[in-house]
Amino acid sequence: MNSGAVYPPLMAPPANMFDNVPGYEGTVPGGGGFLPPPMPMEPVAPPQPGPEPSDWSIPALEENVAREAFKRFASSHCCYSDAPATEGVITSMEPFNTYRYRLETFTESRSTEWAHKPYEGEPADFYTQPAPRPWEIQATPPKLFNNHTEKIRVPYTSSIKECHTCHAAGTEPCSECHGSGHKSCWVCNGAGVKDGVNCNHCSGTGKDRCTRCDGRGRKECQTCKGKRQLLTYIELKVEWKNNVEDHVVEQNPSLKIDDLCSVTGKELFKNSQYLVYPLLGFPNPAVSQASERLVREHQTNYAQNSRILQQRQTVELIPVTKVNYKWKSNAHVYCVYGNEQKVRADDYPATCCCVIL
Repeated sequence: MNSGAVYPPLMAPPANMFDNVPGYEGTVPGGGGFLPPPMPMEPVAPPQPGPEPSDWSIPALEENVAREAFKRFASSHCCYSDAPATEGVITSMEPFNTYRYRLETFTESRSTEWAHKPYEGEPADFYTQPAPRPWEIQATPPKLFNNHTEKIRVPYTSSIKECHTCHAAGTEPCSECHGSGHKSCWVCNGAGVKDGVNCNHCSGTGKDRCTRCDGRGRKECQTCKGKRQLLTYIELKVEWKNNVEDHVVEQNPSLKIDDLCSVTGKELFKNSQYLVYPLLGFPNPAVSQASERLVREHQTNYAQNSRILQQRQTVELIPVTKVNYKWKSNAHVYCVYGNEQKVRADDYPATCCCVIL
């Protein structure tokens, strides 16, 4: 009887494969939830109001700039005639500048799980010293507001175990031929006969050599990579994440939120602190209300299972201009928006249908 029949491969390591480590009692294979950060050792200074912006205005869009933006828009569509953009007469232009408030909360979160790897001679340091607690382990953060993930082997948690998949054999039955070393001949479908005569490919045996294991019936164990042993340890996952939320105060119903998300504006205000102070007294009350709400929500939601490292709030004024024009005695409208001077024209009057034969 082959060893594969005695020890069928397991899908997951058994629970008793992992040792008990003080401070990590809830750690399981596959990980769990994020670990709450410890309370700060020193009182945290309350957030302070940021500087007042000095300029709230954007220069009006010039007519020649609006026309050139419209021409670029028309030329970017293969089915659009450029006649409305080149021959249309602009009758009026109305600014509908839009505020975008953005709050960023840069957090660090930590979680642990039991992990294993093929044993390659690493020292097994389990219990040689007490293992440091998850939030005591040093990890170098990236630049502020940049996402990054780092995995760290927790010191003094490593031990050597027999491979649970191959039971220290270093090999496992081939999944392609189920350990037999051969499979049905692909020419005769295992019959041994093709068109009334013995199959030339398999010489009438109906069997074909398994190419996956080279006919041996076994292949290298994928869990231990043939090493027969595993190094088991607790792995700490440290995740730095920039949690971003925007609030757009729309003034022009012709544009959608997705349109405005794809462009930039004039930065009116930026303030960065450990915890930011809500932007109160802003000329547009909707911006102040959004700031107060988002600051409260972020500090409540992200402080539970992560450590807030920094917050940043920004206000942009996105230039939006509604352009009214006439072409062939009919009135039409398009919008120019963002520093990129993108155009939206839902009722472009000169389109055609292209049919590819």
